[in-house]
Amino acid sequence: MLGIFYPGNYVEDVFSIDYEKLMAMGFKALILDIDNTLVPHGEGSTPAVDALFNRLHAMGWKTLLLSNNNRARIERFKENFDTLYIEEAGKPSPACYHHAVEMLEVKPSEVIVIGDQLFTDIFGANRAGLASILVKYIGYYKKEKKGIRRNLEKVVLWFYTHSRRYKKAHDITLRTTLTQ
Repeated sequence: MLGIFYPGNYVEDVFSIDYEKLMAMGFKALILDIDNTLVPHGEGSTPAVDALFNRLHAMGWKTLLLSNNNRARIERFKENFDTLYIEEAGKPSPACYHHAVEMLEVKPSEVIVIGDQLFTDIFGANRAGLASILVKYIGYYKKEKKGIRRNLEKVVLWFYTHSRRYKKAHDITLRTTLTQ
């Protein structure tokens, strides 16, 4: 029942993902969320994020930003690197994920979705049949007021981290191995 919200894996942040290993596993493209996945909500890119995208592209990765934000926000965010994007995507609709795969010109089995929200990023990826990695949202450890959605995510994550799927993904010594 809750499995539709479970990610393929759950990691600390986008910098802790073993992109070389994922590429060796046959993945070629990344669909990434922006807010609270790459940077705090509403903020511009950072030198570390710019360097990550430049490194990914040098490795041969295709990337696409899938965001419910408007074009101006995304253009401002990606001013220091080049990547495809879909603005006002309508996540978690599977249609926007299918459109992203078409834009990337890869097979669905060659794509990984990376995001911070179970109920948009991961739910949409699962509905579209795509592999996914959940990252802890930026601000995860801050003692700030969180909305009801984040509190519900904590409940789902508790069940996920106590599931066989989670244990299978984390029994493997690789930092990031997707299990679906």
